[in-house]
Amino acid sequence: MRYDANHKERTRALLLAEAAAAIRSEGPDRVAVSRIMAAAGLTHGGFYAHFPSKDDLIAQAVTYMFDAAYCVFLSATEGRTPADALANYIDVYLSPSKRDDRAHGCPFAALGGDSPNFPEGARARFEEGVTRIVESIRRLIEQLGAKDAEALAYSTVAELAGALTLARAQTNPTRSATTLRISRRSAKRRLGLDSRR
Repeated sequence: MRYDANHKERTRALLLAEAAAAIRSEGPDRVAVSRIMAAAGLTHGGFYAHFPSKDDLIAQAVTYMFDAAYCVFLSATEGRTPADALANYIDVYLSPSKRDDRAHGCPFAALGGDSPNFPEGARARFEEGVTRIVESIRRLIEQLGAKDAEALAYSTVAELAGALTLARAQTNPTRSATTLRISRRSAKRRLGLDSRR
């Protein structure tokens, strides 16, 4: 069977999507290459046509996750004033839909605790992804005139990821929703956004 020129690229993207969802849902240690290949409708033997090793798959999947997270950031912030952009990103990040979609959600909240145990390449990709988002937030905070925009950006990312993780951990739906609501308000207040919108 002949495939078009983009077949391998599409297959690779499908494998990365499957791997990213599995890693976020189950953790990297429990991801089985055979299950990812089967979920993509492929045989295990075809894996090495796309990735030299499972460690490489995990590293590439981490990049895939952070690229998706960056797209969410851009979608929430582009075309807005810095204050509106930050406030909207906080609302999107700490929304019930993001809380409920762990398999496709933010890699900070899903994998932050696992990342120290990642293979070296995946850990470097995780750090690159975090830095990209933090720098994007820092630039917006800087435009608001904050004195230590970098520190505020790092602490904002930590606060958002922690709040999302806590909301996901709570079994009581009302308490989980309250965690999201209070955390949205607190993050905005700390950045001085509650008085700007």
